[in-house]
Amino acid sequence: MGHKVVAFDISVIRGLWETRVKKHRAWQKKEAERLERSALEKIKEEWNLVSECRRRGVPQAAYCRDGFVDTGVRLLDKLERNSLLRQSLPSKGRDKGSSKFVFELSGEHWTELPDALKEQTHLKEWHINHTRIEALPAYVRLFQAMRILDLPKNQISHLPAEIGCLKNLKELNVSFNHLKSIPPELGECENLEKLDCSGNLELTELPFELSNLKQVTFVDLSANKFSSVPICVLRMSSLQWLDISNNSLSDLPQDIDRLEELQTFLLYKNKLTYLPYALLNLKKLTLLVVSGDHLVEIPTALCDSSTPLK
Repeated sequence: MGHKVVAFDISVIRGLWETRVKKHRAWQKKEAERLERSALEKIKEEWNLVSECRRRGVPQAAYCRDGFVDTGVRLLDKLERNSLLRQSLPSKGRDKGSSKFVFELSGEHWTELPDALKEQTHLKEWHINHTRIEALPAYVRLFQAMRILDLPKNQISHLPAEIGCLKNLKELNVSFNHLKSIPPELGECENLEKLDCSGNLELTELPFELSNLKQVTFVDLSANKFSSVPICVLRMSSLQWLDISNNSLSDLPQDIDRLEELQTFLLYKNKLTYLPYALLNLKKLTLLVVSGDHLVEIPTALCDSSTPLK
């Protein structure tokens, strides 16, 4: 008894598989289009942008419009171009005479300050940004002429107690670093006028010793984890600008009217349920920005058109 041999035309088999491949590719294309249109993909895109912006220390205002993330601004491309421009162009706005008192450092390849800096105690300004430096050295106390410490967008997680030795310091900018605390010795810098601690994300309080800073006119504590307005801030009698937006505030202190010189008060992106009547006593307050998501009570006089308050 012989075996039957079944013969197939190879072109038939090839045609069958080509049909299946075409159907699979068509399905893949439709699935890609569906994902492109889906809200999930947009959320993922927004989150990736926010995450990258936070990593680079980009202010929230640069990528957020009216509470929504704007993914169409090509922000990261602009940052790359600006970074290249900063590296290729010399500093502007300073004459040769003043530049010898200014130290500038930028670039992620820097993990610590150059050794030679310790000898240049005549310097009045440090401008250090976009580095991987994690701490300031204790020898900062030697720079008695220091007026400006501009240190944004680094990896600084600690400020030395010796910073209190800088009696002539006018401005301290430590925004978008990794600070979890501020040394109480900073309260000894009694000539300080501007303090920017925004964007550190984990900062929850300021030491009471900062109450001594009676010359401060500007304080930015935005994008941290403050649950209340620090007591020391309420004792900064010259304060004109206070930004404590994007924190975890649930209420404002009843003695907020201690800030008699306050002109601008930024409170948005918190969890406030009411605004105290004490705000009405801030006679110089002209701008108040607050999110209304959780608000259930606002003093009607705050909305009076006869007041200069916006």
